[in-house]
Amino acid sequence: MKHYSAAQTRALLPYSALVDALARTVQDYAEGAIRCPERLSVPAPEGSALLMTMPTASKDLLVTKILTICPNNTGTDRPTIQGVVNCADAATGTFLFALDGPTVTMRRTSAISLLGIKLLARGPVKRVLMIGTGAQAIAHVEALAALYPHACVTVRGRSVERAEKFCQQHSTPSFRLAPEQADEEPFDVVLTLTSSTTVLYDAPAAPHCLVIGVGAYKPEMIEVGPQIVHNSLLYVDDPVGAPTEAGDLIQAGINWQNVRPLAAALTGEVPAGQPIFFKSVGCAAWDLAACRVVATQQ
Repeated sequence: MKHYSAAQTRALLPYSALVDALARTVQDYAEGAIRCPERLSVPAPEGSALLMTMPTASKDLLVTKILTICPNNTGTDRPTIQGVVNCADAATGTFLFALDGPTVTMRRTSAISLLGIKLLARGPVKRVLMIGTGAQAIAHVEALAALYPHACVTVRGRSVERAEKFCQQHSTPSFRLAPEQADEEPFDVVLTLTSSTTVLYDAPAAPHCLVIGVGAYKPEMIEVGPQIVHNSLLYVDDPVGAPTEAGDLIQAGINWQNVRPLAAALTGEVPAGQPIFFKSVGCAAWDLAACRVVATQQ
């Protein structure tokens, strides 16, 4: 079985191919062609280490992501999150390859946002506001640079200094980032990418602006305020996990009968003239999508 490093995993997962694979996988998942049980989290008997396993199976591949989360590694030369994504052939059970787990998570999460933009944005994506300066922000910059290279990306951080530093570190000659300024022009897309427990974005919902919530993956977390949630069409990537994970929607007290799966936008028209909020909570099936991209290259 081949084992790929983080750098090799990034190279094997170009965003264009990954977004296409996610579209197919999102549809398969909605149709019940992919089995994806709840993830299993096992804490170590002593200490703060946590083992997480996330299996998923389709007719072509058997995939399991295994992660270790060790908060005590913070401040050391060891990463807090480590792991692998193991992929086997569903017909023979033969293990094919192992990818770097954190890299797969970063890329497939930003790619599902890009799929959301492709399906739900009302028009050309020229101006993007990105709220957050962490690992997911970096992944989303890479994804936007790959698929929307002419977009102007504005960054809002916890402070102006953080936003400026992020822009300096991650701008390239062909894809410039700029810290948010007062009186910015309207945005076509707003991305929230934090683990905040207080509202970070609650502007009036607008039909021209697609809002995508990527952080706030626990009930007590929130990034996007109820003003937007209650006045928008609501889409989620995973309708199974969202009711227990989508903090923005949970805290807004929405009626889950009104929430649409992203797969609905693949098979039917998106209603025109209404604001849209797309909440991404993640799903092990999206790791399978990444493995499908790599499997075609073997």
